Amino acid sequence: MEGYGTTRRRTGREAVSPTATPRPTRGAGDPGAAGAALLSAYDRSLPQVYGYLVARVGVPAVAEDLTSETYLAAVDAIGRGTLREPTTAWLIGVARHKLVDHWRRQGREERRLSAVADLTETVDDPWTVRLEIAHAREVLAGLGPHHRSALTLRYLDGLAVAEVAMALDRTLHATEALLVRARRAFRTAYETDQGGTVDA
Repeated sequence: MEGYGTTRRRTGREAVSPTATPRPTRGAGDPGAAGAALLSAYDRSLPQVYGYLVARVGVPAVAEDLTSETYLAAVDAIGRGTLREPTTAWLIGVARHKLVDHWRRQGREERRLSAVADLTETVDDPWTVRLEIAHAREVLAGLGPHHRSALTLRYLDGLAVAEVAMALDRTLHATEALLVRARRAFRTAYETDQGGTVDA
């Protein structure tokens, strides 16, 4: 897909609400008109879709693949007659689902390599720290897929815990516990690299 190199400076959060949910229109009319609308919106939406993804995966090649999957999903929805107006907000929502699927695949691969004990944690985990953004993104990228996906959806995308649970196909309680473990893993990695500077 052309044009990625010029889009990495922007993210989907600039023009699209992070809580936007894809809502395809059922019973859409002319697929040809919807296809034309997608082509017309392509140049405008591509920087935001790709920017949203690359900011979260940190690997341009992976972001490019997920961006392609997002637009292919739009083409498929148009072909099935379930999408009339492929808005940028709708495409960002699809990209979020593709991102979650990517993390799930990555998680399955990692589980094949090593078994990780599931610790029981309390959900009460207050922590305040001044985060250096670039370093924080590096730490986030180094976490396991489950922790990274939970923290990204909750804190970068701004989803409610219930919405994170739905996206990850987990119960609310399991998601709360996952977020506690993810925050703890993030904090440990961040403090180790930063020398443990935490606000009182």
